[in-house]
Amino acid sequence: MFDMDGTLLDLAFDDFIWNDCLPERHAQVHQCSLAQSQQTLFQFYQQHKHTLSWYSSAYWTTKVGVDTLQLQYEHQEKIKARSGCHELLEQLNAQGYRCWLLTNADQAGLQLKLENVALSPYFEVMISSEELGFAKEDVNFWKALQQRHAFDPVNAVFVDDTVAVLRGAEKFGITQLYSILQPSSSKPARIATELEYLALDHLTELLDYLEPDTQVTDAKTA
Repeated sequence: MFDMDGTLLDLAFDDFIWNDCLPERHAQVHQCSLAQSQQTLFQFYQQHKHTLSWYSSAYWTTKVGVDTLQLQYEHQEKIKARSGCHELLEQLNAQGYRCWLLTNADQAGLQLKLENVALSPYFEVMISSEELGFAKEDVNFWKALQQRHAFDPVNAVFVDDTVAVLRGAEKFGITQLYSILQPSSSKPARIATELEYLALDHLTELLDYLEPDTQVTDAKTA
């Protein structure tokens, strides 16, 4: 099971849209200074972080008066896969692993990413949290997912760059959990020893933990 943004795809695109482009467009639309726009938007961001609204382009379009989905399409050439993404997925498919894509991106955002990076061929299941009505941080997401697509949490492996999401998965019963050392190429890599879960740098490192004799259940480093 894989997250999309910050795990398979470079989070630099989303950082650019929400931290640079939207404040500029918002300032233009509302005829205010960039600093005022940044202050307003970042306050909104903090209020809605880790909720379903946080990931909804439609919500933000209504909230801030800027077509946020259109803004993403204007810069879609910046959507890129992280290093090792396709190599890992190809190897997993070749080895017979069942791969699922589980993203908090809304359905419109998921479609945009799939139009720019060829992920679809690798996955038998692709789910947007918008479909299930809960963000992945919420254990109810996992309950709804299991009702729709039955799976055994004990045998599942989940990779996500967000600690709150990994905690939600762990609460549900998934124990083979991995994070990402550098979700965004526009920001420095995180310090592995300070992370709550074992973090992958190059995605293909995951293959080392999938060997039959590897105890991946003891994946926590802190």
